[in-house]
Amino acid sequence: MHDDRSITEQRLRRVLKERIKPAVHSGSVPLTLARWEASDEPVPVAEGLAAQYEPCAVGAAWGPAWGTTWFKVTGRVPGDWAGRTVEAVLDLGFDRMMPGFQCEGLVHRADGSEVKALNPYNDWVRVADRAEGGERVEWYVEAASNPVLVEHTATYEGDRLTSGDRPLYRLARMDLAVFETEVWELVQDLEVLHDLMTQLDTEDARRYAVLRAVDAALDAVDLGDVPGSAAAARACLAGVLAAPAHASAHRISAVGHSHIDSAWLWPLRETVRKVARTSSNMVNLMDEHPEFVFAMSQAQQFDWIKTHRPELFERIKKKIADGQFVPVGGMWVESDTNMVGGEAMARQFLYGKKFFLDEFGIETRNVWLPDSFGYTAAMPQLVKLSGSTWFLTQKICWSQVNKFPHHTFWWEGIDGTRVFTHFPPVDTYNSDLGGAQLAHAARNYREKGRGSRSLVPFGWGDGGGGPTREHLARARRQQNLEGSPRVEVERPDAFFEKAHAEYPDAPVWAGELYLELHRGTYTSQAKTKQGNRHSESLLREAELWAATAAVRAAGYAYPYEDLERIWKTVLLHQFHDILPGSSIAWVHREARETYRTVRAELEGITLAAQKALAGEGGQDLVFNCAPHARRGIPAGGAGVPAGPGQPVTVEGRHGGGHVLANGRLLVEIDGRGLVVSAYDLEADREAVAPGGAANLLQIHPDFPNMWDAWDIDAFYRNKVTDLVDLDAMEVAENGPSAVTVRITRSFGSSTAVQSLTLRSGAKTLDIVTDVDWRETEKFLKAAFPLGVKAERTASETQFGHVYRATHTNTSWEAAKFEICAHRWIHAQEPGWGVALLNESTYGHDVTRDVRADGGQTTTVRLSLLRAPRYPDPETDQGAHTLRFSLAPGAEIGDAVREGHALNLPERVVSGAGPVAPLLAVDNDAVVVEAVKLAEDRGGDVVVRLYESRGGRAKAVLAAGFPVAEAVESDLLERPLPGSAVGAPAPDGAVPLTLRPFQILTLRLRRA
Repeated sequence: MHDDRSITEQRLRRVLKERIKPAVHSGSVPLTLARWEASDEPVPVAEGLAAQYEPCAVGAAWGPAWGTTWFKVTGRVPGDWAGRTVEAVLDLGFDRMMPGFQCEGLVHRADGSEVKALNPYNDWVRVADRAEGGERVEWYVEAASNPVLVEHTATYEGDRLTSGDRPLYRLARMDLAVFETEVWELVQDLEVLHDLMTQLDTEDARRYAVLRAVDAALDAVDLGDVPGSAAAARACLAGVLAAPAHASAHRISAVGHSHIDSAWLWPLRETVRKVARTSSNMVNLMDEHPEFVFAMSQAQQFDWIKTHRPELFERIKKKIADGQFVPVGGMWVESDTNMVGGEAMARQFLYGKKFFLDEFGIETRNVWLPDSFGYTAAMPQLVKLSGSTWFLTQKICWSQVNKFPHHTFWWEGIDGTRVFTHFPPVDTYNSDLGGAQLAHAARNYREKGRGSRSLVPFGWGDGGGGPTREHLARARRQQNLEGSPRVEVERPDAFFEKAHAEYPDAPVWAGELYLELHRGTYTSQAKTKQGNRHSESLLREAELWAATAAVRAAGYAYPYEDLERIWKTVLLHQFHDILPGSSIAWVHREARETYRTVRAELEGITLAAQKALAGEGGQDLVFNCAPHARRGIPAGGAGVPAGPGQPVTVEGRHGGGHVLANGRLLVEIDGRGLVVSAYDLEADREAVAPGGAANLLQIHPDFPNMWDAWDIDAFYRNKVTDLVDLDAMEVAENGPSAVTVRITRSFGSSTAVQSLTLRSGAKTLDIVTDVDWRETEKFLKAAFPLGVKAERTASETQFGHVYRATHTNTSWEAAKFEICAHRWIHAQEPGWGVALLNESTYGHDVTRDVRADGGQTTTVRLSLLRAPRYPDPETDQGAHTLRFSLAPGAEIGDAVREGHALNLPERVVSGAGPVAPLLAVDNDAVVVEAVKLAEDRGGDVVVRLYESRGGRAKAVLAAGFPVAEAVESDLLERPLPGSAVGAPAPDGAVPLTLRPFQILTLRLRRA
């Protein structure tokens, strides 16, 4: 029997490939072709239609990398095809192996309206369901010759400035043909049964019933007349296709989807076109299949369609109203969640959900984020505060070491909020609904015995065309098929409602969802990461001072439109292949240019507001945007700083180097330019481990097993070079307010100049590292061996911090050999700790060792720069300025304060006198994250605060303006039910009580 089965499978594969599939389209006649090469960038449709076309033919080479070629396609349906179904087959030269990562096309009518897209598995255009004969065809194909960049090797094709001009594709087929419906249906029958047969157990009687039916069908096929014999062959299969599924069969909610990265191996401008192509296919498929449901995330992508394809947008709006086209996700883009700042995460939901509400009247309920590289423990609270209910991802299935124990569970965040979460056990967001994937989903499902259903997103992604008619044919056949899971095409909300009802007491997972892969994304493309961090800080400044000026300064108008536009630009660049540094060179080159523009605009907004507040005068006023007072200037206010503290001194160190002191810290820099002591004079405690040297730059080889820009593998630690050779060391600044020691080193082809500064009154050693980075496949770190026995470290995340063990007792802890932190990471033992602060670094690692004296060293390292060669061969090459600080004796509260201070520098503006804060909080544990005017432009002031230390906190919020009402709101600035905050006290004070890490958004209505 084994031999019979194998022979049947071989026979089926060959007959399908060589006889039955080619017979789906019969009787072809060629179309007439002409072409026009567009300029470097895509042109408006009207320009493409009006161009001067030159004749061409099938077999013609076309398309340099990133080019656009327009093809004019004309022809006439033969008269003797009357009554037949007619399609055009337009094959641009597709490689069927990688849909979404090669050429694509969009077909237009002569009036400019779109017909549908062309993709490797969707290269047909319907001419007539029942032709009359003689119909004229005239279409214009906008064809994009995107290069194939999936071979993980260094290439300069990833930027149009460095790519070649040779043609990449060759037209393969351009003709009209009869679509043989019965043959196409036979193909679907046989493919579904073939997949089913291969997944069934070898001793399952069902398998042999299918085998016999397939044998009979193949016997019934006349290889010389497939269309004429297809019905007879299908009749042989009808019985096995009609056998119903077992009552206990796993239930699959199939949701049409096309995961489209907003940038990755293509630039942003190409994603605009990918989204239009895919969406045009989806609305066409919906016209033919009213049962079809398609979920699309990312408000930014809808907005692109609205801007660039308004006629398509109107078609989408109708399908949304009909319930077939389903906006999901609730975010502006599918962002990274490791590195995005707290307020930016809030704005992802604000602008994403607001777009769906404004444009479609839809409140999205699920957060759809299948492909980000790990998920912050702050997310559950943000999901709930956005008005959403459910969370979906699948990327955790990529983890290298530990298999996540659940597919349906409650995810608990750092504040205790829980959100109902699902990981599709199909382990992909681009399912083909084939038997192998469905069987894997059923076998892999971890909730057996408690739950019975899972969600499967299906369709070709990244511009591959989305779901196809073949996908829907598989879904129909497997809706109730013996041996297969039950498949139902339905909306995501329907799945979540059923899953929640079935399994309300699902297990709880507390804390971050750490991806044991792609750890290098915390570091790759340092300038992109720095641009993001700086933009987040600049937006905070601009909104705070603009809101203050709008309330206080006569004639000042709050720049609503500019701030919203800039926010959306920053949010777009937080997409999970831009901010993580895993896109082609073109994307990051444009990102650097964009961040420069954003900086200039925001600094202009900030300065205009500060001048309006400062008034006319010649007094230098220091504006403090940080959420804590510093140098005698209140948070959110401006004034003249208090006098300096004890002067800073510098002396020569015995054996070489320098000793810096300011009455709070004593810092020793040895003859190698390394920090061998950072002594907390107030606590009488040394921060640097005995025998250790801090601010030690280290180089590792960096050649991961596969994903260059994405990954670092643990074996990189096997080899390390300490950068201790010194070119020069000098005291660059020596004054009572600050002393700076400058150290210059050369290594490889690179140089690093570090400026170590101790300031009067400061409890931090500030370090500025200027690197001219010219290395390849190397990893640069800065090590700080600390004399503390830390069982765990605290790393800042959005609206709080997470604790991670320093030990490697289990495989779960060992897998976290590279971790993400925002502005600070903190290590302590009871009673004393040290913080390491940064201005734009996210990657860190922590190790601990026992010294010869029995003491323990906890070494914290910042990951500064990498040099992967794929997908950008010039990653991080060039000049960088990186800022970080060492804070001995810091508690968590100190880390929070100093982290904000480092990231929010003071600004000096001439004016008449001090500026009082618009808002003030009397408890430093309660941090003001944002101050702005309300999105509805009614003039209300919105303030977002959070408890920052992980404990309960009481505080009083004092407003510097008359407040009629304080309303607790969600992230969309709508009142939350059961709000405990109401009318303020007569003096304008609003009492607050916050639980650990609670985010509180207050809308203050001015009296």
